[in-house]
Amino acid sequence: MEVVTGAMGSLLPKLGQLLMDEYNLLKRVKKDVRFLSMELESMHAALIKVGAMPRDQLDTQVKLWADEVRELSYNMEDVVDKFLVRVEGIQQPNDNTGKFKELKNKMVRLFKKGKNHHRIADAVKEIKEQLQEVAARRGRNKLDGIAFNPTEAIAIDPRLRALYTEATELVGIYGKRDEDLLSLLSIEGDDASNKKLKKISIVGFGGLGKTTLARAVYDKIKGDFDCRTFVPVGQNPDVKKVFRDILIDLGKSHSDVVMLDERQLINKLHEFLENKRYLVIIDDIWDEKLWEGINLAFSNRNNLGSRLITTTRIVSVSNSCCSSANDSIYQMKPLSTDDSRRLFNKRIFPDKSGCPNEFEQVSKDILKKCGGVPLAIITIASALASGQKVKPKHEWDIMLQSLGSGLTKDNSLVEMRRILCFSYYNLPSHLKTCLLYLCIYPEDSTIDRDGLIWKWVAEGFIHHGDQGTSLFLLGLNYFNQLINRSMIQPIYDSLGQVYACRVHDMVLDLICSLSHEAKFVNVLHGTGNSISSQSNVRRLSLQNKVEDHQAKPLTNIMSMSRVRSITIFPPVVSMMPSLSMFEVLRVLDLSDCNLGESSSLQLNLKGVGHLIHLRYLGLAGTQISELSTEIGNLQFLEVLDLARNRTLDELPSTLFKLRRLIYLNVYLSEVVPTPGVLQNLTSIEVFRGLLVSLNIIAQELGNLARLRELQIRFKDGSLDLYEGFVKSLCNLHHIEILIIGNNSEETSFELMDLLGERWVPPVHLRKFVSSMPSQLSALRGWIKRDPSHLSNLSELILMRVKEVQQEDMEIIGGLLSLCRLRIKITHQTQWLLVIPADGFRCMVDFKLDCGSAAQIMFESGALPRVEEVWFSLGVRVAKEDGNYGFDLGLQGNLLSIRRHVIVFLYPGGARVGEAKEAKAAVRHALEARPNHPPIIIDMVPLIAVGAHDDDMCEEN
Repeated sequence: MEVVTGAMGSLLPKLGQLLMDEYNLLKRVKKDVRFLSMELESMHAALIKVGAMPRDQLDTQVKLWADEVRELSYNMEDVVDKFLVRVEGIQQPNDNTGKFKELKNKMVRLFKKGKNHHRIADAVKEIKEQLQEVAARRGRNKLDGIAFNPTEAIAIDPRLRALYTEATELVGIYGKRDEDLLSLLSIEGDDASNKKLKKISIVGFGGLGKTTLARAVYDKIKGDFDCRTFVPVGQNPDVKKVFRDILIDLGKSHSDVVMLDERQLINKLHEFLENKRYLVIIDDIWDEKLWEGINLAFSNRNNLGSRLITTTRIVSVSNSCCSSANDSIYQMKPLSTDDSRRLFNKRIFPDKSGCPNEFEQVSKDILKKCGGVPLAIITIASALASGQKVKPKHEWDIMLQSLGSGLTKDNSLVEMRRILCFSYYNLPSHLKTCLLYLCIYPEDSTIDRDGLIWKWVAEGFIHHGDQGTSLFLLGLNYFNQLINRSMIQPIYDSLGQVYACRVHDMVLDLICSLSHEAKFVNVLHGTGNSISSQSNVRRLSLQNKVEDHQAKPLTNIMSMSRVRSITIFPPVVSMMPSLSMFEVLRVLDLSDCNLGESSSLQLNLKGVGHLIHLRYLGLAGTQISELSTEIGNLQFLEVLDLARNRTLDELPSTLFKLRRLIYLNVYLSEVVPTPGVLQNLTSIEVFRGLLVSLNIIAQELGNLARLRELQIRFKDGSLDLYEGFVKSLCNLHHIEILIIGNNSEETSFELMDLLGERWVPPVHLRKFVSSMPSQLSALRGWIKRDPSHLSNLSELILMRVKEVQQEDMEIIGGLLSLCRLRIKITHQTQWLLVIPADGFRCMVDFKLDCGSAAQIMFESGALPRVEEVWFSLGVRVAKEDGNYGFDLGLQGNLLSIRRHVIVFLYPGGARVGEAKEAKAAVRHALEARPNHPPIIIDMVPLIAVGAHDDDMCEEN
C-alpha cells in the first residue's frame, strides 16, 4: 500500500485519532483535520486505481499528481506522528510525589501541551493549502477507466510444494536432460579422463531453471565427494567474498578467512582441496574477469575426480569457464510443449482431469507465449489460480493480450519482464508494497519469514479494523499470498513448513527498478554511489557488494532527516550515519553487524534514545554487551530483537516501560524482570528469553493475554513459583509455542505434574518444549481428557523424561499433526519399546533416546513419512532379552529416510565384541535399504552419556 498510496494507509487512522476528545484540538483545527481526512480518503481511492496500472501506461500528469500526493502523505504523517509523540510523551504518569514538584511539572506539561497544539494547528493549515493546490492541478482526482482488483488473504496453497518438485523434475532431475548432464560429469568409472578435474558450464537465459538444475544435480551426486559447496554469485560480486563463502561453506570459520587477501585465500583453497575429491558449484556468473579470478583457486593437478559446475546467462562467460579439452558446455533448453502443459495445468487444475475444454485454446496460446520457460509458466499460472477456484475465462483472455509477442531467445528479457510485470500489477495494493520492500535484501538472500513480517508491521504496511487481530498473523497471510502468486519462492524447513523465502533474480531486478522509480527504497552498495541532496529519501538499504571497499559514512543531514527505515548488511556498517541525523526513523536493523567492543566499527547506540518514532530495533548477533537505559524513551517501539548476543548479561529495567512492545527476543541472553513491570507489556505476543525467580513475576505473566510464543526459564524451582506460573498460563489462551527450562540442576517433577493437573493446552498449541524433569503422566492426562486440544501439536520435545511405557508410544503416536518428536529418557524401566505401525503417520523427525536401559524396535510400516531418525540401542539389554541378532525391525522399513539415521549404541556392561557385533548388525540393516541414507552409529561411553542432549533439543 505504501508505494502505491504513500503513507495514506497509516495516515488516515491517525487523522481519526487526532479528532478524539482527549487531544482537545481547537475547533478550527478539528475542522481542518476533518477536511484533510475526507480529501485524503478520496485521493487514497484514486491512488489505488493509479497503482493498478503500469507506470508507462499512465498519463504524465497523473504520474506527477500521484507523486505529489504520496510525498504530501509522508510529510503529513511525519507532522501527525511528531505531535502524537510529544503529547503522549507528556501524558505519561509522573513519579514525583512532592506537591511543589507535582505543581511545577503540571505547569510545564500544560505549557508544552499548548505549544504543541499551536504547532499542529500551523502544520495542518500548511498541509491543507498544499493539498488544495495539488487537488486543483489534477482536476479533483478524476481517474476514470482504471480498475482495481481486491484479493482476500489465504493460507499457502498446499499444492505449491508439489508444484516446485514437479518443476524441478521437468527441468532435469529424471528426464533426458539429467542423463545428458550426468554423462558430461562422468562421475563413475575408473577411466583416467574421469579422474581429472572436469568443468561443466550450464548456460541459458533467465528463468529457464539453470539454478534449479544445478541444485538438483548437486543434491543427487554430492554424496560421491569428500567435500562440496554451492555458492551463489550474482551481478557485481567481489572475488574475495566468493572465495570466503566457498571456504566457510567447506567448513572454515569466518574468523579464519575474514582478514585474508585474494592470494592468501587462493592458497588456503589450494591447501584445503589438494587431497580431496570436491564438488563445487558457482551459480550465476556474469563476468569473465570474475571467472578468471575464481579459476585460479582450482588446480588441474588434483586427479581425484573433482567436478566444478558453473551457471551463467552469458555464452561468452560459459566459453571462458570451459576453456580446456576436458570441459563441457551444457546448453539449457526450454520445456517441451507437453512438459509445459503439465506444469501449467498442475498449478491451476488440482484434479487429474486436466484443463477443461473452455480453457483449452487460450491455455495453448498462453503457453506458446511462455516459450517453455518454467519461471514464466509458474508465474502466469499462479496469477490465474484464484485460491481453490479458477479465474473466469475473460481474465485469461486479458492476460493473453497483455503478454506481447511471446518469449524467444532474442527478446527473452523484454518479454519475461512483461510477464512478471503483469503478475505484479495483478497484485492488490498492499501486496505490491510488501513485495517491493524485499528489494532491501541483497541478491540470493535467504529472507527469514518472521523477521520480514515484523518489519512490515513496523513500517505500517499492515492495518486492521479489529483491534483484537494480531498484525503478525495478518502479515503472515500477506506472505502466504505472495508465495501463492509465485512472486517469492518458499524455503521449507525439515518439517516441510515454510520458514523463509528467496526472490528470483529476475523478480528482484523488476522490483528494484519499480522501487527506484517510485523512490520507495534507496539501495547503496558502498561503492561511491550517493544520495546527493535528495530530500525525499524514505528508506535506505546499505549492502556489501564489494567487501573490502572502505565506505565512508553518509553525512547529508537533509537526506537523513526524512528517512523512515535503514537496514545495514555487514560489513558496510561503517556507512552508518550518526543516529542524531534521523528525525522520524521507524526501522533500524543492524543485525549481524559487529558492534562489539573488539570491533573497529563500533557504533554508539547511546543516541538510540532520541529515536522516539522507532518501531523496530534489530540488534541480533551484533555482539553488544550492554543496552542503554535510554531504550525506555522509545514509547512506540514494537519489535526489539537482541538474539544471539551472548555477552549481553543484563538489560535495563527501563525496557519494561515499552507498553507497545509486541516482540521481544533475547534468546541466548535472558531478561530478569523486577516485580511490577511485566504487567506493562500488555501488547506483547512473542517473548523469548524470560528468566523468572520470583512468584510475583510468574503471576504477572497472566496479564500478558496476547502472548502467542513464550520461552521461559526458572532460575530456582519452588512449588510456589511453579503454581504461580501454571495459574498465569491458564490465562494465556493464544499460546502457540511454549518452551520451558530451568537454570538450576536441582529440579523436581512438580512443574510438569502441575501442568498435567491444572492446565488445559489451548487448541492453537503447535510446539511444546521442556528441559524440565517430567513424567509422561501430564501428557497422558491432556490427551485422555480431550485429545482435540493437541490436534495442532506438530512438535513435542521433552529432554528429561523419567521413563516411557509402551502405552505412551501408542498415545503419542495417535497425535494426528505430530511431525517432530524428541524424547531423552533418564530412568527407563521397560526394556523394550515398539514403535507401532498404526501411529506417527505424519512423523518426519523422530528422536528417541532411552540410554542403555532399553532397546527400540520398529513394526513393519512404522514411521511411513519419516525423513530423519535418531534412536538408541542398549546392547546388554538386547542380549539379555534374547535379541542376539540385534534385529530392530529395520529390514525393509523406514524407507522414506533421506537425511540421517543416527544410532546411539550404549554398551551398558556388554563385552567389546558384543558392542562391535551390534554396530555391524545395525549398519548392515540400514545399508541394505534402497534409499541409502547417511548413517552415523555412535558408540556412547558412559562418561559421554547426555553429551548429545543439546543436539536433540536444538532450536529449529
